[in-house]
Amino acid sequence: MYRSGGAESGRALSNDTGFTQPTLDSLGTPLSEVTFCVVDLETTGLAADACGITEIGAVKVKGGETIGEFGTLVNPGESIDPRVTRLTGITDEMVADAPGIESVLPAFLEFAHGATLVAHNAGFDIGFLRHACELTDTRWPRPPVIDTVVLARRLTEKSEVPNRRLGTLARLFGSPVTPNHRALDDARATVAVLHGLIERASGHGVDTDAELAEFCRAIPSELQRRKRHLADGLPHSPGVYIFRDADDRALYIGVSVDVAARVRSYFSAAEQRRRLRDMLASAERVEVVECAHRLEAGVAELRLISGGKPPYNRAAKFPERRSWVRLTEEPYPRLQISRNPPPPGTPRLGPASGAQAQAAIGAIEAALPIRSCRTRLSPKRLSPSCVLGEIGRCAEPCRHTVTVEEYARIAERAAHAMNGDPTPIADAVAERLAELSAAERFEAAAERRDELGAFLQLAAATHRVRSLVAAGEIVAAGRAKGGGWEVAVIRHGILAGAVRTPPRADPMPYIAKLRETSRAVEPVADVVDAAHAAETRLLLEWLSRPEVRLVTVEKPWASRLDGAERWDGAVPHDPSPWRRSNGERLPHDGTRA
Repeated sequence: MYRSGGAESGRALSNDTGFTQPTLDSLGTPLSEVTFCVVDLETTGLAADACGITEIGAVKVKGGETIGEFGTLVNPGESIDPRVTRLTGITDEMVADAPGIESVLPAFLEFAHGATLVAHNAGFDIGFLRHACELTDTRWPRPPVIDTVVLARRLTEKSEVPNRRLGTLARLFGSPVTPNHRALDDARATVAVLHGLIERASGHGVDTDAELAEFCRAIPSELQRRKRHLADGLPHSPGVYIFRDADDRALYIGVSVDVAARVRSYFSAAEQRRRLRDMLASAERVEVVECAHRLEAGVAELRLISGGKPPYNRAAKFPERRSWVRLTEEPYPRLQISRNPPPPGTPRLGPASGAQAQAAIGAIEAALPIRSCRTRLSPKRLSPSCVLGEIGRCAEPCRHTVTVEEYARIAERAAHAMNGDPTPIADAVAERLAELSAAERFEAAAERRDELGAFLQLAAATHRVRSLVAAGEIVAAGRAKGGGWEVAVIRHGILAGAVRTPPRADPMPYIAKLRETSRAVEPVADVVDAAHAAETRLLLEWLSRPEVRLVTVEKPWASRLDGAERWDGAVPHDPSPWRRSNGERLPHDGTRA
């Protein structure tokens, strides 16, 4: 069904937005040898950052033949809007027993591995899949993407189809399956549309994947040409740019070291993201907040997005939705996930995604006999027990097998693992991994391993943020391109001031003046909320760059020798990844690094 060819092309397949990115010269792969994974989703609504996936359907094809199908309902974790149910026929009852996205997403990504993703109006489906990756802390593989809507606009005429809807195109290309707003059937119909469009594209000399991606590139739309004047007169300097509508509402916020060049790119052929073209339709002006350097611009962008929540931004928009792990305040405490940050100084981990927080709790509960039930227990009366107590995984405070004081020592061990040394948790889980591996229960071992990795990484990130906040004021400077220094005054994990010094000038007078005029920050020992944590992490990333130098540090900025940071990135693949090759255990008593 596909013609083969080898015409040289200077473009590669599109990125995850569905459009091409320039690369080195490439001959491309003949379309008959390309594996396409045609995907369709059903969801609870239209906004990827506020709605859930209810169904995934996908068909894998190569050389015009179907080589695999994937289809499943998904429990979105929220109620389905009745209007959506009327459209798709998917009800809350149908998805009640379906697996969650945390289980379905890895299976789908494995199914689609190595293939070019295809979707009708790809921005919608890819947007939901990418957001699902963010929610589950899964790396988005950035596959090439083809949008059949874009191809149809290039390859069909108004005289033959009134619109480019999937049902209309399915009839045009003789699809044996009629689209019905169910994921697998719609994916099957999209396969027929894809085959028909590729047949037409071959008449335009499109024989390889690289040529197909190049063919999808459109010239700037009339809308983009009309709005180009919005980029006039903008500064060629670091800063934040804000697209605003006629009512002065922020639509989209971005950051760049060259604001003028970045904003102009939105009005070129290279900008093909559907949501941003929709944003340009409403944009009436561009506001710029000039900054001293890239760090100040990045922090300003973070603050403006979390504060204003512009509709066309995705990342960093809802820090308040991040999760914390804490101990409940009860006679018999348990580990709990909370959207509200615990008071500074109390044992806690976070902020993190809900999936990472739950995995971290799983590691601690696997290592300690701390209760996981949500029952409100009383030291004065007995409560029903559960199977965890029967198999020795819980100390059974419900049956008063431990006193409040004895149980408090268990809770204290959990608190110490969160605030201090995680080694006892790691050792206990390692022993469990060895037991599961010896019993050839490899899936259970992998689950425990992943939980331990999530706990260690979250604990390391939490401690790293806390140590910077507790250090008080830090003044640091990084070499600037073109000469001079990019200076930052950081106070308790907040950027309080920034300046760029002129080339060949003594930076110390500028630093002294900056410290005098920088924002006052109330002293705290730990981050106060998720937005504070996000800014602190951005500052930590900058401070870790090799070109950055510390000028002054108010208080000791250090990490415990036995703290969680020494485990950062440790996701064990064997029961004892923290032992030396000769079997000696690495030190964790705080005596040496």
